[in-house]
Amino acid sequence: MGRHEWNSGARRWRFTALLGVGVAALALLVTLLNTLPSDGDNTAGTSRDGDKVHGTPAVPSGAAAPEVGWGFTHTQYSADHGPGAATERVQGLLAQQPLPQIQHIMGWGAGNPEPVKGRYDFEEMDRRIDFIRKSGGPPVVTLCCSPDWMKGGKSGAGNTDWSQTALETAPDRAHYKDFAALAATVAKRYPDVRHFIVWNEFKGFWNDSEARWDYEGYTELYNLVYKALKKVDKDIMVGGPYLVMDSLDPRQTDNASPTVKGAWGTMDQRVLDAFAYWNKHKAGADFVVVDGSSYTKDDDLLPDEFGATAKLTAVGKWVREQTHDLPLWWAEYYVEPADGNDERQGWSETHRVAVQASGMIAMTRGGASSGFYWNPEKEQGSGCAGCLWTPTDRAAGGGELPMLGLISRFGREFPPGTPYETVSVAADDRPNVRVLADDKTVLVVNTLDRSISAKIDGKRFEMAAYEVKWLSR
Repeated sequence: MGRHEWNSGARRWRFTALLGVGVAALALLVTLLNTLPSDGDNTAGTSRDGDKVHGTPAVPSGAAAPEVGWGFTHTQYSADHGPGAATERVQGLLAQQPLPQIQHIMGWGAGNPEPVKGRYDFEEMDRRIDFIRKSGGPPVVTLCCSPDWMKGGKSGAGNTDWSQTALETAPDRAHYKDFAALAATVAKRYPDVRHFIVWNEFKGFWNDSEARWDYEGYTELYNLVYKALKKVDKDIMVGGPYLVMDSLDPRQTDNASPTVKGAWGTMDQRVLDAFAYWNKHKAGADFVVVDGSSYTKDDDLLPDEFGATAKLTAVGKWVREQTHDLPLWWAEYYVEPADGNDERQGWSETHRVAVQASGMIAMTRGGASSGFYWNPEKEQGSGCAGCLWTPTDRAAGGGELPMLGLISRFGREFPPGTPYETVSVAADDRPNVRVLADDKTVLVVNTLDRSISAKIDGKRFEMAAYEVKWLSR
């Protein structure tokens, strides 16, 4: 969180052979018209028809459900690039169990959607939406980040500042309505996108002078976007505030919540205050969105990596109580601390999947019905710690990795609305396993780095170190 990758903004031009002198002349004329400056700004590669429907979307009739289930977020690199054999392999894997997929409108694989006011470039966003459509997943759009001209930067194609500081700057208040208009344009372009998340992690909304979140500014932006989207289609589902639910060392007293705490740490009261303001002053919400890790701001896993996931349950219960049980989404969730380069490679994949499964169980126990895994996909190579599939830079790429198997199975077995049941667990196994069950399936996680013999739901069976096991009832 806060150290994500983003798109470098490099253009990927496609050149097509022109047939005949007449066609060439027409193409030249179109090029000249598209590159004429608007108030001195370069508009190359842009057009005015940003709200023109892209492709042939299958738009569901009526209102969408506010819950979408368990899926993942596309990041800077994904399976929309690479040899056809590799990208189609990923599409085939996802089609077996269609997963909801998030794409941001700018950054993390998408270029600047509006380099000049009223001039649009959705080439990269179109490609990601096309991939999601082909893989059968419900598309979800995160409305972040904003074009440079909305935040004091330079307007014009090719002028986008892709530094992390620039990307994570919020729009100026004078441009909140412009950002809401961009959100409406996105909704019109992709009518099959029925779920929108407003902004990402309060990026750029920190009040330095008061050392707190600028929740007034975010809520003002949120409300304008909410109303703009509902004007496009009242059945569109909109959610926020996508706050990072930071927690502190339990011994820390500054900014510590007096009520939301546990062995895992103590919630940062400034986050809870920001959430409370948004919740009170929001124009409306169809679902509520949070983001966070099981570890503290100091990257401490308390009392250990499995016990720390109890934070996800505690936060979920608190949020649901505040919102009177609005559907709860975790837009991002992390159970493994990252290094300075935002890499998470310290655990074996078996260990990683076991803690991840425990985290998903904890979120579910906190009332979450939707969650999105931040896929740390690499551009190339044969290895990819924590990824859903191998990089698609080669024809043999796009192979399934264990994390995809977990998320796909979890989404299939425990969709929104699942009535969960309690199952028996032998007394000596209770400290060592995590369990989630409905009337048909039991998910069991061994939290120990050694094999055990467990008795769950009246059945005795062996489990390898950090094994994740699915039982049929």
